[in-house]
Amino acid sequence: MPLDIFIPYWGDPEYMKETVRSVLDQDSDDWLLTVVDDAYPDNEIQRYMSAIDDPRVKYIRKEQNAGITENYKTCVSLATEEVMVILGCDDVLLPNYVTVINRAHQRFPEAAIIQPGVQVIDEEGAVVRTLADSTKQHIVRPRSRGSRLLSGEHLATNLMHGDWLYWPSLAFRTDKIRAVEFRSGFPIIQDLALVMDMVYRGDLLLLEPTVCFSYRRHSESASSTKLVDGSRFAGERDYFAVSAEQATLNGWTKASRAAKLRLTSRAHALALLPKALASKNFPAVKVLLSHTFGN
Repeated sequence: MPLDIFIPYWGDPEYMKETVRSVLDQDSDDWLLTVVDDAYPDNEIQRYMSAIDDPRVKYIRKEQNAGITENYKTCVSLATEEVMVILGCDDVLLPNYVTVINRAHQRFPEAAIIQPGVQVIDEEGAVVRTLADSTKQHIVRPRSRGSRLLSGEHLATNLMHGDWLYWPSLAFRTDKIRAVEFRSGFPIIQDLALVMDMVYRGDLLLLEPTVCFSYRRHSESASSTKLVDGSRFAGERDYFAVSAEQATLNGWTKASRAAKLRLTSRAHALALLPKALASKNFPAVKVLLSHTFGN
C-alpha cells in the first residue's frame, strides 16, 4: 500500500524543489506525491512540477489562497491510501523515510500516528543541534531504545509539558486523522491541537526512533520580537485552557494540571524576553512577562 505524501505549498521555491526531490529520491517506490499549491503568486513551482514525468506525482493549484489550515484540510480530503503525511514545503525526507514509515505501519497497524526519528537542519541544509531541539529530543521526549507505543494520560501529560513532536514528519492513519477536525482560532498551535484531540479520543502514537527526516529550523532574526503582540500568546493560553478541560472530562488529572501550567508556552515567552529587552520593545516585554509569570 503506497504512502500518501502531501505537500501544502506556500513558500520559497528553492526549498520546495529540494523537498520534492527528496520524495523522488526515496529508496522505496511505494509512495504517491500530491502537491497542493495554495495559489502562490509565483508560478515557478507549477512549471517545475509540470516537468516531472512520473505517474505517482500530482500537482493541484488552488484558484485562491485559502490559508494553511484549509490547505491541510484539502490534503486530508484527497488522501486515498491507509497512511498519509502532510510534509512541510521546506523540509527534507531522508532516502529511507518511506521504508521506515511503511515498515512501522505494517508492524504496528493500530498506531494512528507515527513519529519517526528526526534530525534538524538549518537554512543551508547543515545538520544542527539547537537548545530547543536537544531539550525536546533528550529531555522531554519519552526514552525508547526501539519502537514504542504511547497513549492515554501519560502521553497527554507529556505533550502538555513539552511538545516534542515534529509535525511535518508525522505519518497518520488516514481514517484516524479524518475522525478529527483542525481547530480554527489556534494558528500557532493547530498541529499540537489536532494531535491532542486524537490522543484524547484514545488514539495511539508510535515512537519510531530510526532517523529518516530532516526538519528545517530557520534561525530567528533580530526582528523576531516584532511578532510578539499579545494575541499570539493569548491564543496559546486559550488552547491550553481547552486542553485542560478535555483532560478533566477524561478524568486525566495529571494532564489537566500540565495543560494549566502550560510550561512550553511560558518557556517560549521567556526565551523571547532577552531580545525584547535588547530592542527596548517595552510593550513586548510587558506581554512576555505577564504570559511567563501570570495565571
